[in-house]
Amino acid sequence: MAYENTDGGAGTGSCGEPGVSDSLRTFGAVVQALREHAGLSREEFAGLVRFSKHTVASVELGRRMPDCDFVERGEAATGNTGALRKAMPHLTRQAGLASWFRQWARLEAQAVTLWTYDCRVIPGLLQTEAYARAVTESVPPVKDEEQVAEQVAARLERQRLFDRRPPIAFSFIIEQALIERGTGGPDVMREQLDSLLERSSQFNVELQIMPLHQPDHAGFDGPLMLLESPDNKWSGYAEGQRGGMLITDPKEVSIMLQRYAKLRSQALNSEDSRSLLKRLRGAL
Repeated sequence: MAYENTDGGAGTGSCGEPGVSDSLRTFGAVVQALREHAGLSREEFAGLVRFSKHTVASVELGRRMPDCDFVERGEAATGNTGALRKAMPHLTRQAGLASWFRQWARLEAQAVTLWTYDCRVIPGLLQTEAYARAVTESVPPVKDEEQVAEQVAARLERQRLFDRRPPIAFSFIIEQALIERGTGGPDVMREQLDSLLERSSQFNVELQIMPLHQPDHAGFDGPLMLLESPDNKWSGYAEGQRGGMLITDPKEVSIMLQRYAKLRSQALNSEDSRSLLKRLRGAL
């Protein structure tokens, strides 16, 4: 398959909704069925389980992982059938990751090489907590504190890849405009620039900045990610507004590899990129 849509729990993104799995959807449907069988409105049920109506809705729609209190109180409210208790151990979700990004996240955990070009935000693997929070809070729909914290935590958790052994060979190409945008304000960007400089000093990380003035640009079709698996097979990933695409067809992946190679040649080299980052840091 050349393209595989990873939406709907089949498998990011930078700022999507938390992941939904088939098991969560099924559990939510059971909760709703038991609630309705007991003759309870969502608001009445929320009062019995001592969670908000919004939380109940999120569970029933498969968007939220229920905790033990929710399950136990839900059992009591719906006749102690045991269905919720027995189903809970089988629930799966990568909390905080967009549903369409989960398959790629599993692949990158085993990768030997990982390349990323982004023109929208600083890549999630390089984001500080403050920058990740600023990005998450900026993009509609409005999220409550729990949702924001969950998505930021998931992004930071992915950064354990930098410490993996054997190490991954990382390459990042970032548009200069992303730094000059000032996401989160000067304090956030100062910390973010310090973090980029620190990351770029790691032996297995190559960081390049695409300058503002670059008429010949191979990235006009948008962000892209590429990875090499332990058996030396390459896969690609592309993400849009509300979904992502895993790309495995060798011909399509070859095109992405060609584009990334050209982007590397067009961006500043590593040394010049670090010099630019230091100048931008000093200007804040």
